[in-house]
Amino acid sequence: MGKLKTACAVLGMISTNCYFAENTETGEVLIIDPADDAFAVRSWCLNDGRKPAAILLTHGHFDHMGAADELRKSLGIQVYAAKAEAPLLASAADNLSAAWSSPVTLKADVELEDGQELFLAGFRIQVIATPGHTAGGLCYYLPEENTLFSGDTLFLGSYGRVDFPTSSMADMKRSVKEKLLVLPEDTTVFPGHGEATTIGYEKMYNPLA
Repeated sequence: MGKLKTACAVLGMISTNCYFAENTETGEVLIIDPADDAFAVRSWCLNDGRKPAAILLTHGHFDHMGAADELRKSLGIQVYAAKAEAPLLASAADNLSAAWSSPVTLKADVELEDGQELFLAGFRIQVIATPGHTAGGLCYYLPEENTLFSGDTLFLGSYGRVDFPTSSMADMKRSVKEKLLVLPEDTTVFPGHGEATTIGYEKMYNPLA
């Protein structure tokens, strides 16, 4: 325990949180939601002997995945995303890039299912499917590190928008209550936008609790 060091870069037009989950023992780094600034992400990853290991996408909106293709090519690493998110990643209309920026599509190298367990960069990672913001939304839970990367599912005192293609308010309610708020209360939550929180705080103050 205690080998995780988390850094955050706020990038792009919608102030997306790109996270770097670094293993302090090995220097390996996981990139969670690289936003749309490949240069900034690559520069951080290659400083101080860090070793990029993988790109994890919480969902397929352009502001979270825009730089993923360029980074996987330049860094020689794979992109992980939900199998259920493949249609949205492949549609510039549904992933909102066509309306908000330049059209971008993407196919993940590794497609994930709910409940799957990953071992990357020396971390054990539980894949939690959290549809609501998008049909293929995922959260990544590192139980030994008491850490959850929640994407646009769970925010500080709030939750992600449900008025986009493939969104569902009913799914969002179930995801937050049945998938996330059942985690240990001391779990630190790193959301896709805004400040970090904890499961304990959200159980008390989140409107979906």
